[in-house]
Amino acid sequence: MNDQTAPRPRKPMPRLADYPHRVRDVVRFGDLDAQGHVNNAVFATYFESGRVALFRDRDLGIGVANATYVLVRQEIDFLNELHWPGDVEIGTALADVGRSSFVMTQAIFNGDVCVAANRATLVMLDTVTRRSRPLTPEALARLEPWRYRGGEPAR
Repeated sequence: MNDQTAPRPRKPMPRLADYPHRVRDVVRFGDLDAQGHVNNAVFATYFESGRVALFRDRDLGIGVANATYVLVRQEIDFLNELHWPGDVEIGTALADVGRSSFVMTQAIFNGDVCVAANRATLVMLDTVTRRSRPLTPEALARLEPWRYRGGEPAR
């Protein structure tokens, strides 16, 4: 970096209030690694718990006959250490919609501290052809209330 280049501003930390769907989970002793903090792989499981809780919500009902949703991409930013014992709250929101896919933004909070942020891309998969298919207008309408409520979704 030369003296003329200003540092990039930091992205704002995710806030739990920006995520319309929330679910709690417990930090288990078995989640720890040799360093005594929650292993990085476990964060993906916490994020999965948040997405599954949203998708299983009776009010969402994004199920489509002969289709399912599959995770095709996931990016996790590890922001703070997480330790046992404790619990976490996972916030989940819709960030973006494509033709046959949508992006969920999520964050894990330990109290008021955001410990990780996530972006997950899911694709609607036809269960017969095993290929992607366009999202239905009904599924899109049911996803819409779960939009991210902050500025730019966390990355």
